[in-house]
Amino acid sequence: MSSRENPWLDAVPLQDSAAPYHDWNERVTAECYARNAAARILDDTDRIVRIVNSYARISFDVGPTLFRWLARHAPDVYAAILEGDRVSRQAHSGHGNAIAQAYNHVIMPLSSPRDQVTQVVWGIKDFERRFRRFPEGMWLPETAVDLATLEVLAAQRIAFTVLAPHQAWRMRGGPETPWLYISDGKFDTTVPYRCRLPSGRSMVLFFYDAAVSRGVAFEGLLNDGGAFAQRLAAPVPDGGRRVRAVATDGESYGHHHRFGEMALAFALQQLADGDTVRLTNFGAYLAMHPPTADIEIRERTSWSCPHGVERWRADCGCNTGRGGHQRWRAPLRDAITWLKQELDRLYEQHAAGLFIDPWVARDESVDLIDPEPGQTDAFVARHAPQALAADQRRAARRLLELQRQGMLMQSSDGWFFDDISGPETVQILSHAARAIDLARPWEDGLEAPFVDRLRAAPGNTPDAPDGAAVYEHLVRPQVVPVPRLVAMHAMTSLVEQPSRVVAPALVIRQLEADRSDAGGHRLLVGRMHVASSLTGEDDEAAYAVLHFGGHEVHCAVQLGFPADRFRPLRTTLMERFGRDILSEVMRTIDGALGPAYFTLRDLLLEDRRRVLETLTAQRLQALDETYRRVYQENR
Repeated sequence: MSSRENPWLDAVPLQDSAAPYHDWNERVTAECYARNAAARILDDTDRIVRIVNSYARISFDVGPTLFRWLARHAPDVYAAILEGDRVSRQAHSGHGNAIAQAYNHVIMPLSSPRDQVTQVVWGIKDFERRFRRFPEGMWLPETAVDLATLEVLAAQRIAFTVLAPHQAWRMRGGPETPWLYISDGKFDTTVPYRCRLPSGRSMVLFFYDAAVSRGVAFEGLLNDGGAFAQRLAAPVPDGGRRVRAVATDGESYGHHHRFGEMALAFALQQLADGDTVRLTNFGAYLAMHPPTADIEIRERTSWSCPHGVERWRADCGCNTGRGGHQRWRAPLRDAITWLKQELDRLYEQHAAGLFIDPWVARDESVDLIDPEPGQTDAFVARHAPQALAADQRRAARRLLELQRQGMLMQSSDGWFFDDISGPETVQILSHAARAIDLARPWEDGLEAPFVDRLRAAPGNTPDAPDGAAVYEHLVRPQVVPVPRLVAMHAMTSLVEQPSRVVAPALVIRQLEADRSDAGGHRLLVGRMHVASSLTGEDDEAAYAVLHFGGHEVHCAVQLGFPADRFRPLRTTLMERFGRDILSEVMRTIDGALGPAYFTLRDLLLEDRRRVLETLTAQRLQALDETYRRVYQENR
C-alpha cells in the first residue's frame, strides 16, 4: 500500500469514512493485520481450540510505509509480524516467511532507472532494519515487471520474485532444448524457473496458482476454511516435490472478507495436521529445489490489469466498475514525470557540494527516516566531502526529504482507481505539493507549470472537472506550513495541555508562555522553538491567541521573532487585555505578528472537533450556572 500520511504532518489525518476507527490504517489493522496475528481456530461446536499467529505459517510482505505506521501506532501487531518471521526461520532452516517490497508501491517499469535502484535499495534496507536479516525475495508492486526491473533486483542480490502465470512468455527445459511458447498462462506453475538476464545475471521466478488465488479474492473461497484447505492440497502435475503458491491481497483475510483470517488459520492447521502436503516458504523450497528450467517474461505486464502497466499511464479501459472515463491517467503521469525530472535536476545541482555522490547518498538516506540516535551525524560524516555547517546540514536534509516526497508521489494507487478526484490520487498530489514546497529555496517556479499540466487531466464530476481543480480544492487545503502548525499548538492550548509533538513532523519546546482570563475572554502569549524531525530545520516563533468567548478565536504567529521584541509586546498585550480593550489587543497582535491570522477553522478536523466540544461544554456550563443563579434569585 502507499502512504496515507499528510506530508506536512507525517501523520494520517482523521478519516470519517473509516468510522468508528480514526483512519483506514487503523481500521484495516483492527480487521486484518491484528486478527492474523491472533487468529482463532474453532472446533465443530464453534469453541475456540487454538489461537495462532498466521505470519509464522504464510509467506508475506509488508510495505515499508505501512510498517512504519504499524511501528508507531500498533506496536503489538508490529511485534507479532516480526515474531512470525522469527518463528518461521526456526522451522525452515533459517529461511524466513517475510519477503521485502519495493519501498512505496511504485510501478517499477514506469520509474526512472535511478528511482528503480533506490526503490529496491530502500526496500532492502527497511527490511534489514526490521527483520535483522537480508531478504531473499522481493514483491514487485502489482507484479509490474520488465527485464530492467529484474536486473535491478539481481544486482542488489535479491534471489527471487513472484509473478502471475500470464506474465510468462516462453519456457524451455534447459539451454539445449527449444523454447515452448506459453498461451494464457497455461504451464506448470508448481516449480520455480530461472530467468536469464541480458547482463549475465539471473532471477528465480515463482508463479502463483491463478485459479486458487482468484477463488480467494473473488469467488468466496474464504467462506469455508475446509474447502480452502482442499483446494490448496489438490494434486499437482507429475507429483513429486512441487510447490503451490497462492498470491492475494493480504487484506482479503479479515478486511475484504469478514472472518477470512479464521478460514486461513483453519486451512493452514488442516494442512499442517495432514500428511499430504507440507507448509514451507519460497526461500526454504528454493534451497532444496533450485530451478532446472528457463523462462522468459512478457515485459511491462502486471497481475491486476490485462493491459499491463497501461493502467498506470493510460485510459486502458479498466476500472473498478463505477463508470466514467480514465483519460486523466496519461496527463497525470506526464505531470508527475515532469515534476520528478525537475526535482532530480535541482537535487543533483544543489546536492553536488553537500555529498560526495548525491545519488549514493539518496540510496542510503532511508536511514534518516525515523533515525536512531547518532545516525544523522554518522550519515553526514559518511557522505559529506567535508564537515558541513549547520545551514548546509539543513539544506542536505531538505534535499533528501524532497527526494523522498518525489518517490511517494509516484505510488501506484494514484492511477489505479476511477477518477482523479479520488483520495488515492489526492494523496499522491499532496506529496507532489510537498515536494514543490521543499524545492522553494532553490526554485520557486515549479507549481504553476505543474498545475498547468494537471489542467489537461479531465475529471468525471462537475466539482472536479480537471486535475488543476483537484489540486486547488482538495490538495491545497492539506498544506500545513510551520506558522499554521505553531498556531494549531497555541490554539489547542486554550483547552488542554498540548503535546510537545504537534505532529510527528514537528517538535515544539515552549520558551515562554503567559495566560490571562478576564470577563469570559482569554489571552495566550508565548514564544516557542520549533524543529522538523524530517529536515532538521528549526526556528523560533512568537504567537498570541485571543479567545473572545464561544467559538471566536484569533491567533497570529511570526517566525524568527526575537526575544528582545517579544517581552515588551507581551507586557503591552497583557496590560491592554487587563483593561478589557479587546479591539486594541487584536490590533496590537496583528500589528506585531500579523497581518496573517488563524482561527479554529485552521485546526485539523479532529483537533477542531475536540476544541469546539470543550469550548461548547464550558459555555453550556457557564450558561447553566447563570440560569441557576437567576432562578435562585427570583424563585
